[in-house]
Amino acid sequence: MFAENVIPPIPSELIMPLAGFAAARGDLSFAGVVIAGTAGAVAGAYGWYEVGRRVPDATLERWIGRYGRWLTLDRDDLDRARQLFRRRGGLAVFVGRLIPAVRTLISVPAGLTRMPHAPFLAWTTAGTAIWTLLLAATGYLLEHEYRRVERWLDPATGIVFGLILMLYIYRLVRRSRA
Repeated sequence: MFAENVIPPIPSELIMPLAGFAAARGDLSFAGVVIAGTAGAVAGAYGWYEVGRRVPDATLERWIGRYGRWLTLDRDDLDRARQLFRRRGGLAVFVGRLIPAVRTLISVPAGLTRMPHAPFLAWTTAGTAIWTLLLAATGYLLEHEYRRVERWLDPATGIVFGLILMLYIYRLVRRSRA
């Protein structure tokens, strides 16, 4: 789960149900699977949070000025993100931990907006624990039929990725016209 957060193509949707399956067979402890999965994911998320936190504001603003078009970001977006994280950062991190693709990326804006460490870790741990528990429980309950989880989650993850890609293209085209 640490690697999933550091190297996003590694999907927790396959790792945790398989670990749950191993727990159902008696090879692993179910509680240990959930605790280890949560701890690994939080450690990986914290790394990205620190990366975002260490970027100086002046560097970030220069970078957005230079490359923001490709990320569909401008200084107003940065200001809105900062305000969002000041008001609702915990909720954004918590919900973000439950959404494929967003799960890894939500740590960076939390760091960039200087969300305090304790709330970031608390909300990250809460959302990650729920996600990890659900996936491990699915593998545990389906036991030898854990491949059903993969068949269900792969299309769902693909849909989320597709929607994010469509939103990106829409924003890119819209900003190009402006």
